[in-house]
Amino acid sequence: MARFSIYENTGEHAKTTPFLLDVQTDLLSGLETRVVIPLRKASLYKKVRLPQDLVPIFSIKGSDFALETPKMAAVPRKILKIEVGSLKNHQHIVMTAIDRLFHGF
Repeated sequence: MARFSIYENTGEHAKTTPFLLDVQTDLLSGLETRVVIPLRKASLYKKVRLPQDLVPIFSIKGSDFALETPKMAAVPRKILKIEVGSLKNHQHIVMTAIDRLFHGF
């Protein structure tokens, strides 16, 4: 498992939130949990203006997804089975969203 890897969401909300982004440091890979941020279909937010620094939009497999930073959570590592991509090249955007959530800037 690698930080900024995107995994298929196999949970009950997979239809609207098909992906989970692993944001936990690789130095803690021995833990039974990983901290993830859901990636939800951006089309579900058409009537809502999202703060772009807190909820950035990423293109994955040809569709746009909102990184739902406020819904960050720990999940059992065993549910992260199918890796479908990575946002490593966009880690500065992801970290800005996390900083916005915890520090307000």
